[in-house]
Order: sequence, then C-alpha cells, then structure tokens
Amino acid sequence: MTEILEANNVRIGYGDKIIVNDLKLSIPRGKITSIIGPNGCGKSTFLKALSRILKPISGYVYLDGKSIHKESTKETAKRLAILPQSPDSPAGLTVHELISYGRFPHQKGFGRLTKEDYDMIDWALEVTGLTLFRHQAVDALSGGQRQRVWIAMALAQGTEILLLDEPTTYLDMAHQLEILTLLQDLNKREKKTIVMVIHDLNHAARFSHYIAAMHAGNLIYEGDPQSVITSHVLKDVFHIDARIIPDPELGCPVCLSYNLLKQPIEKVV
Repeated sequence: MTEILEANNVRIGYGDKIIVNDLKLSIPRGKITSIIGPNGCGKSTFLKALSRILKPISGYVYLDGKSIHKESTKETAKRLAILPQSPDSPAGLTVHELISYGRFPHQKGFGRLTKEDYDMIDWALEVTGLTLFRHQAVDALSGGQRQRVWIAMALAQGTEILLLDEPTTYLDMAHQLEILTLLQDLNKREKKTIVMVIHDLNHAARFSHYIAAMHAGNLIYEGDPQSVITSHVLKDVFHIDARIIPDPELGCPVCLSYNLLKQPIEKVV
C-alpha cells in the first residue's frame, strides 16, 4: 500500500482532555478510506488533524512524507480539501459563487478569477451534475443538491485528496446513495483519494477500499471491508452483536441485523 497521508503517533486534545491517543494510520493513495466508530470516539477530531485544522499535541501528520503542519496553509489547500459536517453558506449565494470559493488557494493579487479558475468551476459543475443549477441560490436547493454543491466547491479547489466529515448526514436514502456514488465515480475517474467519516456500516463496506475503526480515541482495527466489517470487530467497536452476510450482488459484507450485547465487554485499549 502506497500512502499519501500518514498519521504518526498523533495525540489530540482540548485543554487537559485527550480525544485521540497516539494514533497511527496510513491513508492509501487513490483509494476511498472510511473512518467508523461510535459517537464521541474522536473520528471528526482526527479528520481535522489530517486536514491541518487542528494541530496535534504530539505526533505528526505527513503529506507525501512532509509534515503537513510545516507547510503553508495555501500550499496545503492546493493538495487537500475538507468538507466539514453540515456546512452553511450565506443566504442568497448562488451555486456558481459558492463553488468559486474553492479557487481561493490558487488566486493571486486582487483575487480575480482567471480562465483557469472558470474552467475548473465549469468542470466541477459538470461532474457533479449541477450545470443547470449554476445561477440558482444554494439555500433554494434540496439537501442532496446542496451537498453536491459543497463537493463541487471542494473539487474546484483542484486537490488530489478530499476529506469529508459525514457527507450523508440528514439526507434520505436516495440522496445518500447519490452522494456516495458520486464520490465513488470521482475516485474511479479522477483518481481522487477520499477519506470520509461515516456512520452507516453498510455504506462503509460498500463504498470503501479501506476502513479504519476507532474506539475511545484509539485506532483498534484497520483493513479492507471484509476484515473490518465482522461480528467480532463490531462487538469490540460498537458493543453490538451483529449478523454479517455477504451482499448477494456486490459481495461486500452487509450488517443484516444487530442487538446490544447483554454483558459489557472489556474496554478496548
């Protein structure tokens, strides 16, 4: 596995509270990696450290072998883009205007858009299926369409890495599949490296090449979906007794049903 992002003994906290404990993880280049785990285990905090939003208390994050926190913000923004959870845009902003913000790291001087900027915006509109919506207000769109606009803004940034924090939150089943299929297509066609925090285990299994499972600030399992989405792993990570079967069409593991364990398990460290 050739990694593009690497966390080396990363410890993250707020004040005296440690959220992520000496975590080590390599993100494979050109693949989709999902980070799973129960609420409050540190998934989103870890994603912020990968994106340079948070600086670890100790340890390092490397982007192609270079410490990400020693690079300039603008140069880092040319390599990776992050889509936070439930982003908001100013009222009345059009689709084209919001997507154009993705070109900020590439602008010079007074920040006027160049032909290259407009070409990238047009490409982002096209690949996300938003060309016909370019002049519409973002806040007038459906939830799935708005999420596509934010993804288009990240694409207009022209980065090889996309980091997404729960990109399907608050979307119905059809819009969830729409967004995840779009990300899968971007990975296949554009060779984008995608890292996403996701709650739905079946979506993680279906759309990921690699899965990292966290519990209480620790990375406790990692690997392909077949090795991570198992009854044993889900017992340790989520404290559930899950029945896992192979998808009859796709072959990926499917969590068919689950129940809370009757007896507490030993704390995973």
